[in-house]
Amino acid sequence: MDYNYVGKGIPRIDGVEKVTGEAQYVQDISFKGMLYAKIKTSPYAHALIKSINTSKAKELPGVKAVLTGHEAYQKLGIYIVDKPILAVDKVRYFGEAVAAVAAVNIDIAERAIDLIEVEYEPLPVLLDVEEAVKPNAILIHPDLGNYKTIPGVFFPEANTNVSNHFKLKKGDIKKGFEESDLIIENKFYVPQILHVPMETHSVIAKWGTGDKIKIWSSAQSPFTLRNLFSIALNIPMENIEVIVPYIGGGFGGKAGIHLEPLIALLSKASNGKTVKFVATREEEISTLPCRQGLVATIKTGVKKSGKIIAEEIEYLWDAGAYADYGVNITRATGYSGAGPYDIENVKLDSETVYTNHLFGTAYRGFGHAEIFWAIERQMELVAKKLGMDSLEFRLKNLLRPGSITITGEPIHEQSGNVIKCIKTVADRIGWGKPKSEEEKALEKKTGKYRGKGIAVLHKAPAMPSNAATSAIVQMNEDGSLRFNVAGIDMGQGSYTAMAQIIAERLHLPIEKVHVVFETDTDEAPYDWQTVASRMTILAGNAVIEACNDLKEQIFDVAAIVLRAAKHDLALGDECVYVKQFPEEKVYYSEIAVGYTYPNGNGIGGPLIGRGNSIAQGLTILDQETGQGRPALDWTFGAHAMEVEVDTNTGDTKIIKIVTAIDVGKVINEMAVKGQIVGGVVQGVGTAISEELKYNKEGKLLTKSFVDYKIPTMQDLPGSIEVHCIETPQLDGPYGARGCAEHPMISITSAMGNAIADATGVELFETPFTAEKVYKALNEYKH
Repeated sequence: MDYNYVGKGIPRIDGVEKVTGEAQYVQDISFKGMLYAKIKTSPYAHALIKSINTSKAKELPGVKAVLTGHEAYQKLGIYIVDKPILAVDKVRYFGEAVAAVAAVNIDIAERAIDLIEVEYEPLPVLLDVEEAVKPNAILIHPDLGNYKTIPGVFFPEANTNVSNHFKLKKGDIKKGFEESDLIIENKFYVPQILHVPMETHSVIAKWGTGDKIKIWSSAQSPFTLRNLFSIALNIPMENIEVIVPYIGGGFGGKAGIHLEPLIALLSKASNGKTVKFVATREEEISTLPCRQGLVATIKTGVKKSGKIIAEEIEYLWDAGAYADYGVNITRATGYSGAGPYDIENVKLDSETVYTNHLFGTAYRGFGHAEIFWAIERQMELVAKKLGMDSLEFRLKNLLRPGSITITGEPIHEQSGNVIKCIKTVADRIGWGKPKSEEEKALEKKTGKYRGKGIAVLHKAPAMPSNAATSAIVQMNEDGSLRFNVAGIDMGQGSYTAMAQIIAERLHLPIEKVHVVFETDTDEAPYDWQTVASRMTILAGNAVIEACNDLKEQIFDVAAIVLRAAKHDLALGDECVYVKQFPEEKVYYSEIAVGYTYPNGNGIGGPLIGRGNSIAQGLTILDQETGQGRPALDWTFGAHAMEVEVDTNTGDTKIIKIVTAIDVGKVINEMAVKGQIVGGVVQGVGTAISEELKYNKEGKLLTKSFVDYKIPTMQDLPGSIEVHCIETPQLDGPYGARGCAEHPMISITSAMGNAIADATGVELFETPFTAEKVYKALNEYKH
């Protein structure tokens, strides 16, 4: 039988359960006597809480608990502890939770929320990130200097709105600009956007006797949730059990910790009753985190030959009211903030800035989709100033073996090939092919002009050196196998990839490899977090090590049974055999839980393999220069896009997108191409329509899908073409590296470049709505 599963397009092992509705999510779970929670949120973006009267809510029959910030006083924070469980004394964004209730049903809970009376005193609102960094700006967090953080990694600036300032210096920036023949500076803008998972945030919690707490959550990172919960509520970690069933999407929005402590405290206040909270779509949009906004300023110095000599960059991140993952996004985009370019002199400042917007968190791409909008538009504009083809310009400057990154890391042959990626997409889009006279005439007649754009991308996992993972593989009595990794498969297909690796290494039909989908911190092996596109490389390596461990145990038992040396044994079809005498074999089912001789003697025992993996070689970066080794591996890629712009209306139609990602090695062809297409489509949404909007008082205006537009079928490109480049990663499983986040990076850049190619209009802000493009066209004409 052929056991070469790696590289093949195996259907998702969770597919049937999901399409039939058998898969159980937190929203599907209920318990006898369970209570239901609702939250009351602020109608102000910035205000003092003068008083909260909960007496009417407490008197309502069916209400079992009411909490305000003074009862739920603890603060949360994965990197900076700055967010109260419920607002205390003041609110910092529209939609912030100020009170919560638990009642016997949803209707009573909602009525109780309406009965809670809150008196506010509005404060000045700070919505502009550039205003927020000025010396005289109002302070969103006057106590920032006293907040707990990770010293030496994050650098909050007391008495400012900057919760982290990442600095990077390479070479001599002053000398670099002095030697430049041309200097180009531009500013770019990216708004906040939403994660839009199909499943909203959902939590069930029970605070049991002896402070034993059980939590069911739609969380991406159960062990991190347990750790942060323990710290926030000062509960021993061994008292906390986190269970994560199936998840309906996360995209970073379900990493870290959010509503779990609040629901647990409601359970405690209800004398240990189980309490459930499922966010409505409006709560998901208004109260739970979004993707940060960005203002990016890039100044580039080049030689007439096209070589980049110097680059000075400032990233101002609109973190909103609380830091959450924002400070680490600032760091991660700082050390990769010049893109995959070989630049001798770089000065970069990346700052996380508080405003009175909805707070930001991790989002697919971890800030890279935002910075690459600026980076790749800047590259296009610089090439135009030089009068040079933008593909040629990029090829002169891209990283290649022998190059040094802006943090001082050397690029090797196995580091990935961004040049091959961009050449692939450029060739497939027909880059440089001139339009025929007939095509030009048709464009002029209809007012619909076509253009092409290209953009590159890169990203490395943003994680500390202790970002470890582990895996367990265990034989069942019949010789089948079950495996458990605590990294969460929320739709990316990683469990299927793990199953393929196991089936190939242990010579099992993949149908006989079963995954434990529900992750329970009391039972599952440890995993740091399911973020940073790290599952394939780290969990993959852990699974391989677990298979190797199991294989050694199989050989130990089989060597005794078959009376052969271990080096004379090999794996066959669900069996172990002697190489010289293949007919001498023992099946897995005979030794899975111990082998029994004809006389009744037993040897061996249950076969359980254990493996682990950790990020190797990462270092803390220098506080002033950003130099060090922050990256486990770099994944490179590129997009090319052809669009058609209707100059009569400003509507932009995407004709074709070509994407090439250097994945190192394809583990599951079907899954990786699905990931890439999904990421491209998500990127299209950020390019054409997605944007959180506020009024001047900071009230969120886009509170539903009526106002917040996500792509529909009619918005999708006419064609999406995917190419997987394979430059094997030395330390990756079978040479693979992560690619889950990368496909949505630089989609906005490629589209902006294509619109400029079609019309001559240069855009500096996303999204490219018809109104925005039409206005720019009119300004361009005049």
